[in-house]
Amino acid sequence: MNISLPFKLFLILILFCCSLFANAQTETPKDSISNKLNEVVITQNKKTFTNTNGNIKVDVANSIYNSIPNSVDLLAKLPTVQLSSDKESITVIGKGSPLIYIDNQKVGMNDLNALAVADIKTIEIIQNPSSKYEAEGRSVILITRKFSKKDSFRTEISEVASFKKNYNNYLGFNSNFKKNKLELKANFNYNRLNPWENHSIDYQIPTADIASKYDVTADTKRKQFVFGGGLFYKINEDDYFSFSVNSKLQTDVFPINTITDNKNKDEINHVVTASDNIGRKNFVNSFLNYSKKIKAIDMQVFTGLQYSNFDQTSLSNVQDNFNDSGFELTQNRDQKFKVNVFSGRIDTEKKFKNEMKLEAGGLYSSANSKSDFDILYYETNVKEISHYDFSEQNLAGYSQLSGKIKKVDFSVGFRVENTNVDGKFRSDLTPLVDKNYTKFFPKAQFTFAIDSTRNISLNYAKTISRPNYSSLSQGATYINPYFLYARNIFLDPTITDEIAATFQYHDKSVRLSYYQTKDPVYNTFSFDDQNNIMTFKDINFDKSSGFTTEFVLPFTYKFWTTTNSLIFILEKIEDHSAVFMSSKPYAYFSSNNEFKLPKEYFFNLNFWGLTKQYTGVFVTNPRFVVDMTVSKKFLKKWNCTLSWNNIFKNNIQTEKFTINKVNSKARYVVDNQEVSISIKYSFGKVKGTEFKEKSIDENESRVR
Repeated sequence: MNISLPFKLFLILILFCCSLFANAQTETPKDSISNKLNEVVITQNKKTFTNTNGNIKVDVANSIYNSIPNSVDLLAKLPTVQLSSDKESITVIGKGSPLIYIDNQKVGMNDLNALAVADIKTIEIIQNPSSKYEAEGRSVILITRKFSKKDSFRTEISEVASFKKNYNNYLGFNSNFKKNKLELKANFNYNRLNPWENHSIDYQIPTADIASKYDVTADTKRKQFVFGGGLFYKINEDDYFSFSVNSKLQTDVFPINTITDNKNKDEINHVVTASDNIGRKNFVNSFLNYSKKIKAIDMQVFTGLQYSNFDQTSLSNVQDNFNDSGFELTQNRDQKFKVNVFSGRIDTEKKFKNEMKLEAGGLYSSANSKSDFDILYYETNVKEISHYDFSEQNLAGYSQLSGKIKKVDFSVGFRVENTNVDGKFRSDLTPLVDKNYTKFFPKAQFTFAIDSTRNISLNYAKTISRPNYSSLSQGATYINPYFLYARNIFLDPTITDEIAATFQYHDKSVRLSYYQTKDPVYNTFSFDDQNNIMTFKDINFDKSSGFTTEFVLPFTYKFWTTTNSLIFILEKIEDHSAVFMSSKPYAYFSSNNEFKLPKEYFFNLNFWGLTKQYTGVFVTNPRFVVDMTVSKKFLKKWNCTLSWNNIFKNNIQTEKFTINKVNSKARYVVDNQEVSISIKYSFGKVKGTEFKEKSIDENESRVR
């Protein structure tokens, strides 16, 4: 009888779970009595998840989540958090892309890759961040690291073997050293990854009598070096100085193969496209921070500088085979993109005796990018060369007052930002993009205590979401002779107004919210009837709006802890170029279940799902994903974790829409079914860290 590999792995997991129960019974009464006499330990069971006004906080340090090999995959395990298939972006259901903070310091995805899970104490998902969290982002993921004043040394080595469609390997090294007032940190990761992806689009243009369908597959060989280091010097109890650098160097070799059937009136073509691609993405980020308490006026002042650089190159050689006539060279595409961002900021904080706190600060940032586009057309031996330069300067100031008046906690603040943007091709005399605008972003939160177990919170916030810098550059990916993926230099920021009310009873909560968004960013088609080429790119739609109702229901019983989230969403996306189909409510649900078992075994079962989504313009299929993890700690220094993600292989996403008179059905196959085994070895001990680096660039997450 032939048994599939997933079924075999499932049996292994079941046997592993059974063995731990068997092991739990092997302790003899004599051994048990001896252990009890040797040591008396007073323990307190901590909840893995806590919920305050809809803000979910996760205790990472004392749960199975500390065995996950990297912080990005850790975030993907949390309620409402969704990780993109390429692990380059994170979204929160109903909230879009969040701001990410480490110890109240803003960071990006590259910084997450350099953060060791062993350094994380808690993670909190904040639904309605205050003005101090900047205007960009409707939610915040706040990561708090461990703190200690003890001299210590710790090193951790980790190895992860991951089996998806292809084999992937992660090797990590993390070390901390603290002596007196000085703390040093260093980390290094080497990853050999082999991501696979596939998607297809079937589209028709009835007015032009065109029908086309393609299926494209990319099989990548990727090398990643992720490393960083820094120092923290505590001058006295209130003042400190810190410096840190982190970097990610990545190279890709990725052949892309496409099969296309295209019908243009009476002309029918079957085309096979093969492109050989080599790419490089290098990122470096550095911080220089100084914090000083002015005792004469009892005010804390923070100042800092930050520099970021992102450098990307892509070289593609394309061949097409029309109707089995043989492959012929079509194009050679050489594309480069580079962005440098420098910023400086100051933050002040003044606390008053009547439980009031006043915060104020300012920031200046400057970004400059260059994108070079060089195409050689083999048929005509003609070169197309273009160079586009982009610059953006931001000047921002904010103020926030928070405190408590009787039974009412409040936080009110505002932020003012001025943005100046220029974009031009070097061959042009005048800028193609020229923007100068000032935006005002108020925020307010009031919490009314009914009694010791119940309260009601009211929130209002205006926020902005800006495209990342690479999206605002020129550049395109060749799929077949009729289809291109392109960037859009004309994208505008998205502005959102949101109001919300939350009712909290003990650790349960229900949250109602309504938002209106101007200029949201979604995909669209643009057809060039002269050259018979379809371009797929992001544009600003007219508007979107939505209602959400969210229930958070944590529960603990003996060795079982579960946190359940249920969100009902009614979303309406509108644009004059798109056909409005229907807007219907859909639901998101997630359940995180942790079982603390004997002999330091942990078993974790997580699942989440989305029902079919009708959002006005787009119709998206339902999804359901189940993950399972078993973890065991050995000899205090070794930790072994066996994981099986997306057990039922629900990895197909579909989307239907009609834009610019183009009917489209898209299908994406995500390579997210995974079996992995992780081994971590730690020696030395650090109970925490005082390391502080404050990100001073509010646009750092856009550097990609």
